[in-house]
Amino acid sequence: MTKSSDRSQAVGVKTYEVRTYGCQMNVHDSERLSGLLEDAGYVRAPEDAGEGNADVVVFNTCAVRENADNRLYGNLGRLAPMKTARPGMQIAVGGCLAQKDRDTIVKKAPWVDVVFGTHNIGKLPVLLERARVQDEAQVEIAESLEAFPSTLPTRRESAYAAWVSISVGCNNTCTFCIVPALRGKEKDRRTGDILAEIEALVGEGVSEITLLGQNVNAYGSDIGDREAFSKLLRACGRIEGLERVRFTSPHPRDFTDDVIAAMAETPNVMPQLHMPLQSGSDTVLKAMRRSYRQERYLGIIEKVRASIPHAAITTDIIVGFPGETEEDFEQTMHVVREARFTQAFTFQYSKRPGTPAATMEDQIPKAVVQKRYERLVALQEEISWEENKKQVGRTLELMVAEGEGRKDGATHRLSGRAPDNRLVHFTKPDQEVRPGDVVTVEITYAAPHHLLAEGAVLDVRRTRSGDAWEKRQALPAEKAGGVMLGLPKIGVPEPLPAATTGGCGVSQ
Repeated sequence: MTKSSDRSQAVGVKTYEVRTYGCQMNVHDSERLSGLLEDAGYVRAPEDAGEGNADVVVFNTCAVRENADNRLYGNLGRLAPMKTARPGMQIAVGGCLAQKDRDTIVKKAPWVDVVFGTHNIGKLPVLLERARVQDEAQVEIAESLEAFPSTLPTRRESAYAAWVSISVGCNNTCTFCIVPALRGKEKDRRTGDILAEIEALVGEGVSEITLLGQNVNAYGSDIGDREAFSKLLRACGRIEGLERVRFTSPHPRDFTDDVIAAMAETPNVMPQLHMPLQSGSDTVLKAMRRSYRQERYLGIIEKVRASIPHAAITTDIIVGFPGETEEDFEQTMHVVREARFTQAFTFQYSKRPGTPAATMEDQIPKAVVQKRYERLVALQEEISWEENKKQVGRTLELMVAEGEGRKDGATHRLSGRAPDNRLVHFTKPDQEVRPGDVVTVEITYAAPHHLLAEGAVLDVRRTRSGDAWEKRQALPAEKAGGVMLGLPKIGVPEPLPAATTGGCGVSQ
């Protein structure tokens, strides 16, 4: 146990750790779980505490991958002897896998203290206390949403960027995705509540927000207003001090011309769009129950590019869906060539227990899927590089990021995000630059997944977000920093679901 852990134990303060798997919705939920625990008096375990040294370990799970349960039970198994050696230690399991497996978790891992679902994350502190007092496992799975995640206490990872949930659940029935069964039907949040939260975040120093939903541009379906999402984007544009607005993930079915117009006409809505494709074949899209076809998809891309010429468009693609023929795959390759995505998150299809696709005939052999996947990745790498090369010579404003350049120390660089969310590494200026500040640079080199600005920084603008970051750093160690997340970093907040398989969470 570390000295920090000893100090916490000495004063009777309990520590916690949250481990997150899955999509942005899970990341958002984990910030709330951390906030709830801190509101109840817990403090985050020091990063150097080591496995098993937190008083409470919370697993926020994902049910998308075929081996998601094996991964969870493997982690739980490693903690079992540690829990035996530490009387009073508690383990909780929440998220999509908990919603799906319910009592199974306690049967397979009887040392787990609490199992809670996606709809009742606000109950975690109460369930932990009940498990402690009654000395038995508490399993509570709500069937409908009890409170929007954004209404709960939070511990944000970033001082300058934040998620804002506008809806939960999904009304689609994609055959590869189990999320609607676990997260429920779409439920929209009141526009006034969303805007009030954004204004409060801006007041705390946040300058970038990401609107979050399973199917974000279907917002308004509860009240029958098809233009509710574009109206929300325009309202965000009227919030003073809010510099960057992003959203993820839209669905091609609901992507209407008024949304494109709002993106083009609202200055703080960034020229970035993540538009999941999944497949370029009409036959496969039908089997997936995706309610659009190739022509519709490419038509949206064409309209976006006409209105926002410098927009960076990214996507998700699944390779090897059951029944996919070579001709079907070539249709996907055709769409990739036509759309010229800045980046594509490509996934090999794997069975998701509980989904219709898992029992479909004509499951594609692994070797075939692997070869197709490699061809697709090679094509997209080539396109990504070509598209990034077009940025060379451009002058861009970057929001300085924290922890995105793993080699920044060795190369004497810093890293930031361009308005279109491209990652840029730039020469460290002589003056102090803080995460959340804005710098102006000229792009000198392009790689497939990042850009370089090797010359001197042209301008540095100190911001309220930088001030907020600096203030956070001045707090005691147990108060500073963010929730411990189990996902690879791709920005703050992460702009895309790197840990998903194309069908989970907000990736539609």
